[in-house]
Amino acid sequence: MKEKFVIKPKTARSVTMTIRIDGETNDKLDELALKSNRSRNELINLSLRYAFENLEFIDEE
Repeated sequence: MKEKFVIKPKTARSVTMTIRIDGETNDKLDELALKSNRSRNELINLSLRYAFENLEFIDEE
């Protein structure tokens, strides 16, 4: 009997967005991407994840 071709719903969701960063940040990001053999996108996602996991929000009402 032939194996079935199974397709499951995609669970990971990504969103495309445009951001503006200053030139110095872009240069540092490019340099790190070359050194680490990772994409700028991957480095930005890792950085954002780290920031969210380690931030402290102070609501000054």
